[in-house]
Amino acid sequence: MAATKEEIIEAIKEMPALELSELVHELEDVFGVSAAAPVAVAAAPAAGAAAAEEEEKTNFDVELTSFGSNKIAVIKVVRALTSLGLKEAKDKVEAAPAVLLEGAKKEDAEDAKKQLEEAGATVTLK
Repeated sequence: MAATKEEIIEAIKEMPALELSELVHELEDVFGVSAAAPVAVAAAPAAGAAAAEEEEKTNFDVELTSFGSNKIAVIKVVRALTSLGLKEAKDKVEAAPAVLLEGAKKEDAEDAKKQLEEAGATVTLK
């Protein structure tokens, strides 16, 4: 009455889902095991994937958090970076926190951040 592995697998393939579910529960009871993956094991690959995505990020949003004490210098830098007019740049600076550049390349975003911080602004890359 010994069945080969292949015969067992074929029999399982042909079982309806409800019967298969009942079989799994019965095997868990008989052998004292669980078919569910432990939570820590299941969460670890997801955390690793999120960290890998963050490391590989190449485009950033440059957000002006605050303009600091030298608003005029910050407005000048914003105008140069965004090619906005004087009024639009002033409104954007005064609306801080505001995103100045969206989807900028890493080098461009870091350069913009450096220029804005030299002018006295507080900047965040997202």
